[in-house]
This record gives sequence, structure tokens and C-alpha cells, in this order.
Amino acid sequence: MSAAEATGNIAALHRFHSATNSGDPGLVARAIDELAAPDMVFHAPVPLGATGAEALKRVWEVLLRAFPDIHVTVEETVTEGDKVVSRNTVSGTHRGEYRGLPPTGKTVSYGEIFVFRFVDGRIAEICGVVDVLTQLRQLGALPS
Repeated sequence: MSAAEATGNIAALHRFHSATNSGDPGLVARAIDELAAPDMVFHAPVPLGATGAEALKRVWEVLLRAFPDIHVTVEETVTEGDKVVSRNTVSGTHRGEYRGLPPTGKTVSYGEIFVFRFVDGRIAEICGVVDVLTQLRQLGALPS
């Protein structure tokens, strides 16, 4: 992969994070349509009955309902070949139902790492690890 392609992939990922940080579900959905391949493979817990880019849209619908002020801070990106790794800190205020938990008004801050594989400038595959244990502990759903 050329340096220009790697730079383009990082720019696409920054556009995606900019959309998610907007808090606008419509903007997030449009960014996913633009940046993710429809048949994207998503290796992370996703809503049942959804695959590809639609699964990613549903994940963000859930997150934006639960944490309308959600913010992803990119701490570090690493590129190799057709992949971009993004280590992030996610923060937000629990204002809507999440994983069966009614709104608590509590704030969360937790880490995540995602590997994005790009094909022709679009996200073709995502593998991720999210620190849900920390998230749920901060919400009071699990003991500390």
C-alpha cells in the first residue's frame, strides 16, 4: 500500500470519528454509508439480525441513544499495509437505556482498540476490543 493510500485511510477514519462525535445520528449513518463497504465484516458484538455496514449503524444508534454526548478521543493510530489501528478513549453521559440499564446520569470513560481494514478507501473489516467491564462498572451495573 502506498503512503498516499495509508494517509487516505487515516483521513477516512478521522472523518468517521468526526461524524460519531457530532452526536447526529443522521450524520453518523451517512458517514457509514460513505466510508464502510456495505458487506463490511464486523468482528465485535453487534445487534442480532444486522450485518455489514447496517450492523455498524445499529451499534451507533444504540450508543447515541444511551450516550447522546458520546465522544471518541483518538489516542493513537498505527498503520500497516491496508490496516489502521485506532486506540481510543470513549466518554459520555448515560442518558438513555443501555444494555437493559435505565439512564443513570453517570459519566463513563473507557478504552477501546479497533483494527480497520480498508479496501479501495472504504472500511472492509473491523476487529475491536472495548472495555465494557469498566463501562458497566462505572454505570453501577457491576460491582467495582
